[in-house]
Amino acid sequence: MSRILCIALNPAIDISSEAETVRHTHKTRTHNQRQNPGGGGINVARVIAELGGHCELIYLSGGATGELLEAMLKPLNIRQVPLKIHDPVRIAYNVREISTNLEYRFVPEGPLVSEAELAPVFDLLEKTPAEYIIASGSLPRGVPEDTYARMAEIAERKNARFILDTSGDALQTTLASAKVFLVKPSLGELESFVGRKVGHEDAGAAAQEIIRRGVAQFIAVTLGSDGAILVDAERIHRVPAIEVPVQSAVGAGDSFVAAMAWSLAEGHEIGDAFRFGLAAGAATVMTSGTDLCRRADVLSLYETNKG
Repeated sequence: MSRILCIALNPAIDISSEAETVRHTHKTRTHNQRQNPGGGGINVARVIAELGGHCELIYLSGGATGELLEAMLKPLNIRQVPLKIHDPVRIAYNVREISTNLEYRFVPEGPLVSEAELAPVFDLLEKTPAEYIIASGSLPRGVPEDTYARMAEIAERKNARFILDTSGDALQTTLASAKVFLVKPSLGELESFVGRKVGHEDAGAAAQEIIRRGVAQFIAVTLGSDGAILVDAERIHRVPAIEVPVQSAVGAGDSFVAAMAWSLAEGHEIGDAFRFGLAAGAATVMTSGTDLCRRADVLSLYETNKG
């Protein structure tokens, strides 16, 4: 039995490559192409498997790209439940410009998904014995903004811990109407929810405002070069950034969430899980393109920086 269930409503095939210079109008010749199964929930499941954990992955899969996604996921040590939809899975593209070391990321909105196609996800949620349910990534077109809120309500009724990593209206609607165990907003999303500008120094206090409304037990906010904060109703735990050579930031947030959930499922307390999350995010930054963290790097960074 998997203690962790990952949900990917808007998965992707992630393609990454490099170019010396990216210019408009002219052809941009790329090289070093790689492709990975991606999208929030799928990246989370990939990292949990890389860390040696076991999870179940529910994802929507349609079209020829959906068949390719399923083939890419098949070799991984993940229990998978692809649910068929009509529209094809999206393809996201990332290019690193070598001359500037800047990344250009092109992320389609995804397929149009009907309520009937979404319904099996909720049926499986009602039946899952998982102790941790992770909803990560954007919502595809046609899916109601309260979808994650409905999932959170099911998790609460089943005494499962619901972990949310999304943005925009999906995040706003969920936090306005449901309770979650852990949420990982960006600083911008935190600002949007509390309705004012928030700096790195007062991000902890702003997060506590949300917690005191009773909608989340923990909030984790990454702050780039200033590290990250973990907040509950009683404390603000700030940890400095782990300095590593930067290759690509793609998937760092997903890795952070995955490592936290894996650590919690392994029985570690929330502070240790938070540091595992930081280590996994930093380890992912060390890899190129859409590659994610390596277990050895995560463990090494955690041991070096656990303090």
